[in-house]
Amino acid sequence: MANIYSIMKSVFINSMKGKFTYLTLLLLITTNTLSQEFKGTDLLKKAISYHDPNSKWDSFDGSFIVTSESPKRSIRKSIISLNNSESFFGIEVQQDENIITSILDNNDCSILFNGKFDFSNEIKDKYRLDCERVKYLRNYYTYLYGLPMKLNDPGTIIEPKVEKRTINGEEYWVLKATYEESVGRDTWYFFFDKQTFALKRYQFFHDESKNDGEYILLNDEIPVEGIKMPKNRSWYFNSNDKFLATDRLSVE
Repeated sequence: MANIYSIMKSVFINSMKGKFTYLTLLLLITTNTLSQEFKGTDLLKKAISYHDPNSKWDSFDGSFIVTSESPKRSIRKSIISLNNSESFFGIEVQQDENIITSILDNNDCSILFNGKFDFSNEIKDKYRLDCERVKYLRNYYTYLYGLPMKLNDPGTIIEPKVEKRTINGEEYWVLKATYEESVGRDTWYFFFDKQTFALKRYQFFHDESKNDGEYILLNDEIPVEGIKMPKNRSWYFNSNDKFLATDRLSVE
């Protein structure tokens, strides 16, 4: 009887081992197939669905405050107003004892320094009070606070292959983006949470072979007009991990 029991037990164990081997192989094949089919555009769609679930960005009409803290300068508070459907951008920057208000309404540009349109050339040069600077600020803030939706803009080249990376014990989906020459020359990497697809960090290089550029860590989120925006954004050099600044988002 004992011999029969031993034989049956051995047969059962060997049979199950075969099943587990088969299931493991099937799982590996399925996982590999899913990884191959998971393209950069698929990842971008999932990330946009997380941050902008109701497709609000294109018609975004609202305001938010960005407080910038850096070891090399005094605290800067920027009140930003956007109306994307009407191509309106306004920013009021408060730093030290000065208030600079800049407006870009389509192609109409206005700049006030401490409430006045008239200011000296010395003030203009010192604080870079010109319309090219206003356009730069518009592009800067709409890009950073419009991510990942802004990766759908014309001229953006999304790398088809999605990478998986682990940094400090955290796993991420990684999306690479470059740009047509008329749009930009930097190379960007965007790191998304493996489960939620929330944007957690990103970095850019002017020349990746030189390890130049910066990386940015995102912490916490604030809903602004239905869009999940990063509450805290901290900047570091790629080359030496030196801390540069932190931008803190708030709403009135």
